[in-house]
Amino acid sequence: MHVRAQIASVFHLDKCLGCHTCSVACKNVWTNRRGAEYMWWNNVETKPGTGYPTAWEDQQRYRGGWERSNGGVALRSTSRSRILTGIFHQPHMPTIDEYYEPWTYDYGQLFGAPLGDDQPVARPISLITGKPLEIESGPNWDDDLGGSPVYAANDPNLAALSDEERAQLLAIERMVFFYLPRTCNHCLNPACVAACPSSAAHKRGEDGIVLIDQDGCRGWRACVAACPYKKTYFNWNTGKSEKCIYCFPRVENGEAPACFHTCVGRIRYTGVLLYDAARIADVARAPDADLLEAQRSLILDPADPAVAEAAARCGVPDATIEAARRSPVYQFVKAWRLALPLHAEFRTLPMLFYVPPMLPVRARARDGVVEQGDGTNRLFQDIDEARAPMQYLASLFGGGDCAPVRYALRKQQAVRWYRRALTVGDVTAGDADGHLREADCSAAEADAIYRLTSLSTVGERFVLPPGRREQAAGAVPSAPRV
Repeated sequence: MHVRAQIASVFHLDKCLGCHTCSVACKNVWTNRRGAEYMWWNNVETKPGTGYPTAWEDQQRYRGGWERSNGGVALRSTSRSRILTGIFHQPHMPTIDEYYEPWTYDYGQLFGAPLGDDQPVARPISLITGKPLEIESGPNWDDDLGGSPVYAANDPNLAALSDEERAQLLAIERMVFFYLPRTCNHCLNPACVAACPSSAAHKRGEDGIVLIDQDGCRGWRACVAACPYKKTYFNWNTGKSEKCIYCFPRVENGEAPACFHTCVGRIRYTGVLLYDAARIADVARAPDADLLEAQRSLILDPADPAVAEAAARCGVPDATIEAARRSPVYQFVKAWRLALPLHAEFRTLPMLFYVPPMLPVRARARDGVVEQGDGTNRLFQDIDEARAPMQYLASLFGGGDCAPVRYALRKQQAVRWYRRALTVGDVTAGDADGHLREADCSAAEADAIYRLTSLSTVGERFVLPPGRREQAAGAVPSAPRV
């Protein structure tokens, strides 16, 4: 067992407001430079929708991530035999149109226009070429189902639905959406690192953060093509590739990344996971149906003395092991099994997990009570009656398997029943206990889930190991400074 430490994240989608505060914070800190105007290291997409860049989930088009090959896994985008022929040309890389061409306005036409009868207009001009352009898309262009006949209707995940389910989901009387914040996943098996010909892309040994060495990058853009989440970008001004760095200068001082710290809905959690690096290759080549559970099996229990002893032997600091024991990510992912990876079938083993959203239900309310299709009355409708088909959520978070998504949603629903019995009183304790049993959840676990989801402090949501300065001084704070 080769134990390594990985800083990982959980995004609770049932709490996301779609306010884009996280995106603006990241943009202001990291990507407000020339050549990075179109980059959104953190972006918030509306689902159903094509996302950013357009249809990034369609790997038949972009060929990112890994695929099973000859008993192992191989990059979709490149190989040893193709690396030289494709080093200056990446045919499956998104074009600027798939992102959007960044623009500004010719304000000189406003400030310097002579007096006249006509109102002067500031025409849009490209930040890349400096020439006038017609704006056809932009960041967050399909927000809140804007242009849904074009964007929502072309969501690659809809391919998992039947024609009838797809038509029902896009029908105006049933249409529903939710927000999907995305950053770099800092994967355990990152395709961008494996594809980089110059080894500029690398994964840090102490915390698993994936970075690109700007001095070593030669601008071949193999990392952009290989990343299935399209979270690596090419800076057209510097000729280098760039990506989310998990705000590692903040993390090294025990502070959460800027997008985490500014999150209005408090949907973001970060902490340390311990994993068995010796099993990464075996897990990555697992069959599609087993991928999600195989990835979970990589994560080790930090409270197990044998795991702690093995971690110490592998050089993991004691403070990092202690932080792993208090990690909210471990609770959501491994202990409660509420958080799931996004598109596990890409086989990069992402370390950003999502708690799937409890979407609105299809029902009628009579006298304040929801009436289900079977004629029974319940305060909460069955999750299989939600407006978004279960198979759609499974395509995003379950690797195509509905079972783990249904498990996570049922447990969330059971916690709501339990809390309603405690606080409102219109649900009997017996009904609440029955739902907890059906959802494989105890009362103590429901209390813990409710606390971390609704009442947690900054020190409980962000549990990072002490920064290097604290380690050097021998001082280990009990909670991170944010």
